[in-house]
Amino acid sequence: MDCVVGPPQSEPVVGRTVLAVMDLVADEATGTVRPGAACGSDSRRQGRKPMATTEGTVKRTYDDYRARADDERYELLNGELMMVPAPNIKHQSILLTLGSELRRFVQEHELGEVFVAPVDVVLSDTDVVQPDVLFISRAREDRITDENVRGAPDLVIEILSPSTADRDLGYKHELYGRRGVLEYWVVDPVAETVAVHRQHDGRLEPAGTFGRRDRLGTALLEGLQLDLGDILAR
Repeated sequence: MDCVVGPPQSEPVVGRTVLAVMDLVADEATGTVRPGAACGSDSRRQGRKPMATTEGTVKRTYDDYRARADDERYELLNGELMMVPAPNIKHQSILLTLGSELRRFVQEHELGEVFVAPVDVVLSDTDVVQPDVLFISRAREDRITDENVRGAPDLVIEILSPSTADRDLGYKHELYGRRGVLEYWVVDPVAETVAVHRQHDGRLEPAGTFGRRDRLGTALLEGLQLDLGDILAR
């Protein structure tokens, strides 16, 4: 039985806080698809009951998220299981270069830890994300467990893909600010820019956009100077 998760990604962000998800079950006899059981969640078979809101909408929890198929990537956003498709080559090239440079700098100066996706970051029982890159300072290192990160990282970096850009710029932007991420970088591989957002009273506010001719640093990592020409040109 095949599952299809998520609506077409061309829907506009305006008026939505998170992409709507419809669980679909393939009818093996006819090949048609109808609304049905959740993809990647065995909560009904295992006896767990998903959380229900006051409006009657089912919200899935971290337990449901952990019961998903291991061979597929998901995030849990406001109780909705969201599939994360494989990114393209430029996305991965930027990810590896940026992650490697940050990790080298952080290790040399013993500033904390840098991780790249997929690593579960548990922000609530109904919000579990897998940022492309994340930095956790020594002050927050108690949030790192053997299985995941529990609580907000200091720095989160998302590299936009056509299938996930709405989430990164919409619900996840709001979520990261509300949960205490100090700085959020949004990398646009097409425009070849990095938009920086910084924490202010529970919100992430724009702090500047940088391109291939710029060098990028942050007060979170004093002395860091990233050559964006090398990172974005790949």
